[in-house]
Amino acid sequence: MMNWDDLRLFLAVARTGSISAAARSLKVQHSTVSRRMSGLEKKLGVRLLERKKSGYELTPAGETLRLAASNIEHEIFDVDARLLGGDTKLSGELHIATTTAMASGVLMPIFSRFKELHPDVEMHIVCSNRNVSLVEREADIAIRQTNTPPKNLIGCQLGTMATAAYGNREYLGDLEARGAKPEWLGVSCCGFHRNWTKKASGVKRHGFYTDDVLLTMAALKTMPGLAYLPCADGDRDPELKRYAPPDPEMNLGLWLLYHPDLQHTVRVQLFRDYMLAAIGDIDHLLLGER
Repeated sequence: MMNWDDLRLFLAVARTGSISAAARSLKVQHSTVSRRMSGLEKKLGVRLLERKKSGYELTPAGETLRLAASNIEHEIFDVDARLLGGDTKLSGELHIATTTAMASGVLMPIFSRFKELHPDVEMHIVCSNRNVSLVEREADIAIRQTNTPPKNLIGCQLGTMATAAYGNREYLGDLEARGAKPEWLGVSCCGFHRNWTKKASGVKRHGFYTDDVLLTMAALKTMPGLAYLPCADGDRDPELKRYAPPDPEMNLGLWLLYHPDLQHTVRVQLFRDYMLAAIGDIDHLLLGER
């Protein structure tokens, strides 16, 4: 019989790709994780992990176990929330702030699954490129891309998002054939994209600007030019193609944040834990590991 502690350690290794990182995230010793993984493989009689230069990768048996363990984890979070809430159902409003691109792409299937698990929770998705104020209670939870989360909020890093330059396939093919210097679209959705574009293009002004990732994707498909996009968005559009591999210096943390006053609110706790598990399952997409 498998026990939950072994599965919890296994999920951490599967999501981080490293025994050391898994040990840090769970605040246990490296040797403990290594020993328990060896014991789990021996107990099951199969190899779950393969060591590569880049870290540990799951074997087919490991992927099967990861899916099953993730489902178990979701059920445990659900039971915990019910017990903490003192009721058989979780209910109430939950206002979640994020960007339109994140909500419509990566996050919507995850939100839908949470709603399916907790039908009595009234979910409100608030989309904006500006930082919605959690202090002023414009939302309960914010999901933001940042490497410097505000110190007056609490939360956790869900994952890391990679960025690359994209263009439409026809334009990139023509660019390669001519060996020409690329044109760039102006993107003003955030300071990161403005600074990266300025550094890459070497110009101060552009002939066309957008202030939203979805608008940028639409523009790239209809006109010549390059623009930076999160890999999780750019890679899922078959009409777009990377101009260059993701630059690790452009990696941004994906954070789930909330006001300290809400840290004991059951639906916030449950949503936080659910998101950690759900994003862990797709972290390879966020990192652009196609």
